[in-house]
Amino acid sequence: MKFIKNWVIPIAIGLLIAYIIQFWFVTVRVKGPSMEPNLVNNQFVIESRKANIKRGDVIVFDARHEDPNNKSDHKDYVKRVIGVSGDRVEHKGSNLYVNGKLVDQDYIGLTERSSGTWGDWSLTTLSKSNTWQAKDRNQSVVPKNSYFVLGDHRSVSNDSRTFGFVEKKHVNGKVIVPFWNTDKTAKGNVNEQSKRFFDK
Repeated sequence: MKFIKNWVIPIAIGLLIAYIIQFWFVTVRVKGPSMEPNLVNNQFVIESRKANIKRGDVIVFDARHEDPNNKSDHKDYVKRVIGVSGDRVEHKGSNLYVNGKLVDQDYIGLTERSSGTWGDWSLTTLSKSNTWQAKDRNQSVVPKNSYFVLGDHRSVSNDSRTFGFVEKKHVNGKVIVPFWNTDKTAKGNVNEQSKRFFDK
């Protein structure tokens, strides 16, 4: 009994905790500059696999099912959720609107908000593109169980503007900048943006 109490039970508990952590959280590495300045190339972050996805969250999704033009070796994309099911999304000048409400884009500078953002657009105009998957074309709102995503570095990001909506079933999880990262601004802009998505 002493052996079981001192060795078997602690080992079993340790293995159970390790399994739970692995099931709920994994580390992933960011590839490319599309999420700069908040996430940079080769940065390691946490992917929470059981998180509730909200506007403003940064997610990891399987691009093989979403971007038919993906010719790179990047299986997964990291992007920010801008619109959820039923949302209308549009861009005017350097401003982004969801359902007519101004989005707080303080997580990026004016250059990222205006340069390379494709000028003025809406889901209606974007979804007419033949680069979008056929199932996503000619939409005015984000479909059920789908997201509209953008990269923070808009001028270099390959995102929903190019390929259409991301289906919920292809989302791997939500990105969390871990506690050991010393960049408090990046932590707030990634981990907390869903709490201040709209401009007050």
